[in-house]
Amino acid sequence: MITFLDGKLTNALPTQAIVDVNGVGYELSIPLSSYDKLPAAGQPIRILTHLHVREDAHILYGFMTAAERDLFRLLVNNVSGIGPKLALAVLSGMSVNNFKGAVVNSDVAALSKISGVGKKTAERIVLELKDKVGVAAAWEAASATHAPTPEAERANEAVLALIALGYKQVEAHRIVRELQQKEGDKSAEELVKLALKQMAAGR
Repeated sequence: MITFLDGKLTNALPTQAIVDVNGVGYELSIPLSSYDKLPAAGQPIRILTHLHVREDAHILYGFMTAAERDLFRLLVNNVSGIGPKLALAVLSGMSVNNFKGAVVNSDVAALSKISGVGKKTAERIVLELKDKVGVAAAWEAASATHAPTPEAERANEAVLALIALGYKQVEAHRIVRELQQKEGDKSAEELVKLALKQMAAGR
C-alpha cells in the first residue's frame, strides 16, 4: 500500500494532481478540499494517498490532511453504494467537520445537497456512519466557536486512533479524558500507549 508521496508538485487541477517523485510522475485524483491546500507548481509536497485497486485499473487518490483521507476511507469502507468517486464528491462538497456535524445531527437535507448524493444515499450515510463519527464530531463541534487548544487536539487525535484500533468511541473518549487529567500534558502517541495499557489491564 502506498501511504504518501514526497516529491514536487508538477501540475494541478481541481480534481487532479501530478507529483514528481525522483523522476516518476504520479497522477492522483484529489478532492476540492485538498486542491485548496496545494502548494504552487514546482514546490515540494507531501501528499497522503489511498490506492484503490480495480480489475481494470489501479487508481491513486491524494489528500492533504489525514482527516480527509480518514473520511474518504470511512465512506468507501462503511457505506454501501459509495465508491471512491462519490467519496471524493462528498469531500469536495463539504468540509470534514461540517460533514461529521451533519451526520451526528441526522441532517439529511444538508448531505443531499452534495453533488451526486441523493436523499436515499444521504439517509444511508447517516444510518451507517452515525455511531462511527459521533464523539469526534461532538468534540470538534464543541470547539468550533474557538480554535481548539493543543491539548484538545491531542485528545481528539488519540481518541480517533483508538477508534481506528477497534475500541468503542465512548470508552476511548472516557479513558483519554481521564488520562489527560491524571497524567497532564502528553502527546497523542503517549496517550494512545497509556490507554492501550490501561485497557489491557482490564480497567
